[in-house]
Amino acid sequence: MTRVYYVVAVILVAAALGASLVFYSLLPETVPIHWNLQGEIDGYGHKAQVLFLMPAIMLGMIGLFRMLQWLSPRHFEVDSFRATYLYIMVLVVGFFGYFHGAILWSARTGTVNPTRTVFGGIFLLLAFLGNVLGRVRRNFWIGVRTPWTLASERVWNDTHRLAARLFFGVGLLGAVAVFLGVPVIASLVIFSTIVMVPVVYSLVLYKRLERRGEV
Repeated sequence: MTRVYYVVAVILVAAALGASLVFYSLLPETVPIHWNLQGEIDGYGHKAQVLFLMPAIMLGMIGLFRMLQWLSPRHFEVDSFRATYLYIMVLVVGFFGYFHGAILWSARTGTVNPTRTVFGGIFLLLAFLGNVLGRVRRNFWIGVRTPWTLASERVWNDTHRLAARLFFGVGLLGAVAVFLGVPVIASLVIFSTIVMVPVVYSLVLYKRLERRGEV
């Protein structure tokens, strides 16, 4: 079953590379490669950067996720939630593929704001992560990894149950808000705030359990 996730991830890389080859002859030699928070172009580069960097990153992410399985220390292995771990790998690779498609289309037509598109994608990624975050077990690579969640399995589980609901709800609402025109800077503030809530919660919960002598 786990092989399926790798097959899907490789297909996503192949699709991104295929799109790059299709767009190669359609793009000028110099294309936009960077945008500010307002969606204004503030950097240009050779089209090869746009066409081939992201597929390479996607392939690198597959290799990284595979390597992290081997690097995991005992009692913190990702094998205890392998299917969820690999599902998250596919989500991350898919997000970079989505980002790649937005950049290609923007470079070709100029009708896409990559900054807004990326932030919308980040919120969607947050929602998809929230949908499975409750299944993630203690490890050093994925999830809300704070000193307090890593020190206590109960704190880890309770924090991730909260984060799962929070990320899913805010991710969906944030994506809709971004695509409806909410300023990107506001989206960045919302995202940063939401990410910090489980961190603070894990500290408060750990200290509460510590006072009771339960950790």
